[in-house]
This record gives sequence, C-alpha cells and structure tokens, in this order.
Amino acid sequence: MTSPKFSSADALPATPCYLNGEYTALRDAKISVMDRGFIFGDGVYEVVPVYAGRLFRFAQHMARLDRSLGELRMKNPLTHEQWREIALELVARYAQSSGAQAQQTDQLVYIQLTRGVALRDHVMPKDLAPTVFVMSNGMKPPTAQQREQGVSCITADDFRWEKAHIKSTSLLGSVFARQLSFDADALETVMFRHGFLSEAAASNVWVVKGGKLLGTPKDNLVLEGIRYGLIEEICRAAAIPFELRRISRQEVLDADELLLSSATKEVLAVTTLDGKPVGQGTPGPVYAQLLAGYQLAKAQA
Repeated sequence: MTSPKFSSADALPATPCYLNGEYTALRDAKISVMDRGFIFGDGVYEVVPVYAGRLFRFAQHMARLDRSLGELRMKNPLTHEQWREIALELVARYAQSSGAQAQQTDQLVYIQLTRGVALRDHVMPKDLAPTVFVMSNGMKPPTAQQREQGVSCITADDFRWEKAHIKSTSLLGSVFARQLSFDADALETVMFRHGFLSEAAASNVWVVKGGKLLGTPKDNLVLEGIRYGLIEEICRAAAIPFELRRISRQEVLDADELLLSSATKEVLAVTTLDGKPVGQGTPGPVYAQLLAGYQLAKAQA
C-alpha cells in the first residue's frame, strides 16, 4: 500500500480545482500561511461521490455540511445550489482533463471550508471571509477481490476527541488510527471507546447478528456517515431488521458479519479482525443484500 509523493507544489497534478471564487489548477492553488485551517485545523469538509457524472445524495451531504459549520459557529457562505454548480463544473473539468466525458467518470468531489485568514489566536475571530476550496478526483472503489473475499481490519481504543460528529479537518487522530492498520497490512482500524464500538478511522462500522444489522447511535462520538440513511433505506426494502444502539466490544468480536461503509468503500465486508475470522470468514448474506441495494441506489442517483 503506497501513497502518492510530491517533492514540491510544482509536482502536483494540473487537476482543476476551485479556490475562493476562481477555478485554477491544483498545482497553482495557494492559501495564506495564516489561514486558520493551516494553523489550527479550524475548518470542515465534505466528500461527495459522483457516479456517471451524477452527484450522489448531494442534499444529505449539504445538510451535514451545514451541521458541521453550525458546530464551528460558521455560516455557510454559499447556497446549496451554488455548491452544486461548483461541484458539477469541477466534475466536467476533471473529466475533460482526463480525456473522458463527465457521464463516463466516477469521481469524488472534496469540499473544504476554513474560518479564514487571521493573526494566530486561539479565540475564534468574527466576520472573517472563509477560505472555500473544492476539487474533484477519480474514484477508486473497492477491488473485485475485496468485494468477493472481504478485507482485514484491526482494533484499537478510540483516542480521538469527543466531537467526532463534526466532519472537521482536524484529522490527526484519524490519521494515527489509519496508520495503525496500514502498519498491520489491514484496511481499517475499528475503534472502541470505554468498551463500546465507535467507528473506524475513516468508515462507519456495522455489526450483523442473527440477521439483524446493528449500528452505533447518532451522537457526538461518531460521524454520522451519509450511508446511515441509505443503509437504513436498503434494510427497510430488503426486510432486514435495523437497530442503532451501543454495541459492546464482545458483540463485535462475536459478530456473524462485520461491515464498513464510507464514500469510497461504499459497503464492504470485514472477514478478518485482529487476525481472526469474522463469522465464517467470508462475506455473508446481509452484506450481499446491502451491496445489491447500494448498486441499485447508485444506478438511480
């Protein structure tokens, strides 16, 4: 598993992006070193999947963006329709830059807002002009092998802050958590807080027991993934019992199936946890139903 490495800004790709009202190349986008996003991680973000050129569950992403901004005492500088126009413009520009039609590409639109530029002070300044940044890149969905065989994960205590419901750019805790699984040649780190499941480094986690799908409550200890609502809809359509509640570590270890969900993973089966098989050690029937429902939702987006 490797990550792209760039020796300088000049080595960044010429992928189109949007910064504070202007479209430019990613390599040319610049912000002040006094931007509070750079100094404090004082900002929020969203990642919107794009399938065949269509924004996926865009209204839900905008609703979560508004919630995150509200928690940071920031106003949304744009209307939802303005965000949509920027996103679609970047989808088209990215497709053009890669020699494809927008309707033929699956992408991820990344939206980030910071509080803006000010002299360094922990107190939140009022009436700053926020820094608005948007980019789009090609999506790398799970491989066919991962879909068919499932993935490996490890467990760890959740050492992050207790406002995980904010989709904050302050992601150092999640970076450390993801590094733990990377070092163990696993895909994700499933985390527990005081003996109960919270989430993974960059995914929500779902437990299947006795044919019922269990998820963690929508509170300040987890980020409510956009797939929360979608998975509940799929369960309803497939007559799969669905419940949100506290889930103990032992329940996770004893699960019949364990699943991840996120914008990039969509829904994915975990078949090995801490080196031990989950359930039968293969993707299970509930996962198969959720995957089928997810693919249908994508086609109807």
